[in-house]
Amino acid sequence: MSYIEIKGLSKTFGQPGRDGVLALRDVTCSIAEGSFVSVVGPSGCGKSTLLRIIAGLLDYSQGSITMDGQPIRGTRRDVGVVFQSSILLPWRSILENVMLPAEVLGLDMKAARQRAMALLHLVRLDGFENKLPRQLSGGMQQRASIARALLHDPKILLMDEPFGALDAMTREQMNLELQRIWSESEKTVILITHSIPEAIFLGDVVFVMTPRPGALDRIIRVDVPRPRTMASMSAPGFAAVAREIRDIFDHTGSFD
Repeated sequence: MSYIEIKGLSKTFGQPGRDGVLALRDVTCSIAEGSFVSVVGPSGCGKSTLLRIIAGLLDYSQGSITMDGQPIRGTRRDVGVVFQSSILLPWRSILENVMLPAEVLGLDMKAARQRAMALLHLVRLDGFENKLPRQLSGGMQQRASIARALLHDPKILLMDEPFGALDAMTREQMNLELQRIWSESEKTVILITHSIPEAIFLGDVVFVMTPRPGALDRIIRVDVPRPRTMASMSAPGFAAVAREIRDIFDHTGSFD
């Protein structure tokens, strides 16, 4: 069942014409409920712009986009967003940071605290709820930001390069953690990444975008059994998808 429908979506920054910058061009795709979609493409191709439009943080110029049959215009309560930086407030404890959406949205604080503790358990931060962000590693801070994005129980989780600033070993561990969290939370997830292996490891499908103005070059299904492990990267299906994506980038001269 399609949860998000995007048809002929285009975005121009500034006035169309000489001074305008066409960032997205005629993007059309469907995203199934409960699926994990990875998006890869050259730097500046509009990946983050697309994510912000889906989040309702940015308007679009042409086309249409619906979520659960309703047009997206402005922010929605059923969307959670995780950015590259964890953006945790340094003076608040991890628990207080995770509970921030409850304060903003006016949720019941007692119920929110119970859910926050359950989410900290989900992201394996039990015992760290009273620590300050500076007392946690980068990977742990990002896990806290994922918990915060899930606090109000959104139907969709949007992630913009969430592990880009982490070292390689921590990033691999976070990929395993995110796969587990997605499996247990049953959310629809859209992940923006520059890493081809990360996109394949996590995604049910990989959306491959063209250089700016960004359009969908190809949608590739990942037929690698779940749950995936680091050994899955040696599977024939994994290597085949990686070759297909790299061939696209080599052909366009835009390999990341």
